[in-house]
Amino acid sequence: MEFHGTTICAVKKDGVTAIAGDGQVTLGESVVFKNSAVKVRRIYGGKVILGFAGSVTDAFSLSERFEGMLNKFAGNLMRSAVELADLWRSDKIGRKLDAMMITADRDNLLILSGTGEVIEPDEGVCAIGSGGNYALAAARALVQNTSFGAEEIARKALKIASEICVYTNDHIICETV
Repeated sequence: MEFHGTTICAVKKDGVTAIAGDGQVTLGESVVFKNSAVKVRRIYGGKVILGFAGSVTDAFSLSERFEGMLNKFAGNLMRSAVELADLWRSDKIGRKLDAMMITADRDNLLILSGTGEVIEPDEGVCAIGSGGNYALAAARALVQNTSFGAEEIARKALKIASEICVYTNDHIICETV
């Protein structure tokens, strides 16, 4: 059995980027193993935030390798992401990771996959994980139709996803930069 399942949503609005994640860890397809996991955190002296989804061990591996790249490239988010992707493409890491990560600094918002993709989302809104599509739809609607700030939109989008997706709960952690 493998631990997985989560939802991460990020919103960049009015100079603030928020990444919110739920706390559920699911064992297999039917067991809630933990309700209060923290999948959103600050790294690089608090200047970078990230949230991860997917297989727990692969997600930790992806985030640790990314943090290593940030240290190597003096906090340059884009360069770190591209260099990490190059490692996957050249197969220096040795395998594909079953995980994705959203990361942001004050200027950039990126999605990194365990297959070596780096994506800059449209309109400053993105989401990953089992409830990602629900959170993405909710966040886009809130961005387009309300005056809420980035953090409030990210939290509300996660709350909506938690009401629809059985792999997402409403124990929400949110970090902003």
